[in-house]
Amino acid sequence: MPHGKRFEAASGKVDRNKRYTIEEGFKVLKETVEVGKPKFDETVDVAINLGVDPKHADQMVRGAVVLPHGTGKSKRVAVFAKGDKQKEAQDAGADVVGEADLAKRIEEGFMDFDTVVATPDMMGVVGKLGKILGPRGLMPNPKVGTVTVDVAKAVKEAKGGKIEFRAEKAGIIHAPLGKASFTAEKLKDNFNALLDLVMKLKPATAKGVYLKGVAVSTTMGPGVKIDPGEIVARHR
Repeated sequence: MPHGKRFEAASGKVDRNKRYTIEEGFKVLKETVEVGKPKFDETVDVAINLGVDPKHADQMVRGAVVLPHGTGKSKRVAVFAKGDKQKEAQDAGADVVGEADLAKRIEEGFMDFDTVVATPDMMGVVGKLGKILGPRGLMPNPKVGTVTVDVAKAVKEAKGGKIEFRAEKAGIIHAPLGKASFTAEKLKDNFNALLDLVMKLKPATAKGVYLKGVAVSTTMGPGVKIDPGEIVARHR
């Protein structure tokens, strides 16, 4: 599929055969943004290619991290809780709170939220929504802190820029790093926070090269390859 003129012009800023340092990579990324600026604030994404096979449970890389500068997007948070926990969630800024009544609304098509948090005692209700929430990546999970008794903390983190990630079939993680309007420094901080956690989550059963490749790009822009060696060296 042919790319547009802006993409082609932005691609001219990127050396396809080079793996940039983190410093250089985000400088180049910002240069691609300046080429014929789009009418909207694009998202900056990262693709992380890992030497794992997620089909094996002991090689799944999954987690959540609060990005230091947030994602640039306001998240709507739905919380499943009872009694006092409902008030805690509301006071923390939850957008919608409920129990069986909220489950019924979701079954009827209500999906005006980006994150779902649940107290452990509500998982019997939430579990029945697996076919709706699961395919959208919205199912609460204790591993990423969205099944918890501390609903206030979970809501504040979600609102403050917490992202969840997991390795897909080919061992690739896709995650947002912020907006194209962010400074290179803020994007670097968010990038480092995510990559530091991904490196710590290396499965003991992963063989060979763990971090095979990293690239950052804007929604409509070309990919900029980052040298994985610099990241690996930080974690030796």
